[in-house]
Amino acid sequence: MSAETVNPLKIFWLSSLITITLGVLMLLHGGLMGFLLFTILVVLEVTFSFDNAVINSRVLVRMSPFWQKLFLTVGIFIAVFVVRFLLPIIIVMLTSGHGFMEVVNLALYNPDQYGETLHHAAPTIDAFGGTFLIMIGISYFMDRKKDIHWLSRIEKQLARAGGYQNLTVFVMLSAAMALYFTVDDAHKVTVLVASIIGTLLHIGLNIFGSFFEKRQKASATKLVGLAAFGSFMYLEVLDASFSLDGVIGAFAITNEIVLIIAGLGAGAIWVRSLTVYLMRSGALGKYRYLEHGAHWAILALGIIMLVKLYHVEPPEWFTGSLGLIVISVAIISSVLERRRNTVSS
Repeated sequence: MSAETVNPLKIFWLSSLITITLGVLMLLHGGLMGFLLFTILVVLEVTFSFDNAVINSRVLVRMSPFWQKLFLTVGIFIAVFVVRFLLPIIIVMLTSGHGFMEVVNLALYNPDQYGETLHHAAPTIDAFGGTFLIMIGISYFMDRKKDIHWLSRIEKQLARAGGYQNLTVFVMLSAAMALYFTVDDAHKVTVLVASIIGTLLHIGLNIFGSFFEKRQKASATKLVGLAAFGSFMYLEVLDASFSLDGVIGAFAITNEIVLIIAGLGAGAIWVRSLTVYLMRSGALGKYRYLEHGAHWAILALGIIMLVKLYHVEPPEWFTGSLGLIVISVAIISSVLERRRNTVSS
């Protein structure tokens, strides 16, 4: 579908309706301040996850219409309820030793203690999320078959390094060991385990998807079956890696779990709509460096998450806007490149 035939209203109307409805409910629930906090959380989530939408669109365009619909229906439920509500509760359970209902009661009736307990789990979340995101970034750039480069000097060297088998895994496992020997003693083991799990999960999802993709019929132009399921799970883990850090950041804005779920949930739905728009408008083809910018932004976010293990806390506005800035520069570079090619031809 060409960019000229894409009507944004048909894509974003549902996100707009849900956001307005939730905004009104938060206004009734918490007054003007509740509405303001809800708006801030929506913007925070969209800003944090804009590069996530770019990567999502790259993967989603290769999937069959059935799996695309599944990502936009079941995937939204997973993103809002499972990742932004249930998964943090499970993490608090594992790190605090409390039971499930005890943690749910903390989240609903004692949000201050729930937020504090979740902050104690931040090193585990940052180690896992940071490792997984960095794996995505370096796997993209360390590909010897990659022949389009944005930051030529750096990306060409990384692509050349991709010719060495298992170098990516070696780099990340070395990083995991470095984290083990340098983080606080109280978090050494959990950080090591979380970073190794992040690395193994990325490798496992890639192996799973590649294995079944090769076994598809040669005539199939879109991923179906288990190959599509592997890509679906990859997208959900990617979303979790982005959102968990956002959940922790949300508690710096408000401790009210209802506001957090509503704000981050509405933001997640906007990110899904943005994914559809990028896919249907052919943005990745139109802006040749957009995907590069998204992966540099993902690398930066992964590094920031690991830096947090050393008690360095960049402000939320910096972390969120960094990705937008990198992607904006990539888009501008793409436009200038296209104009130069048009003039030269």
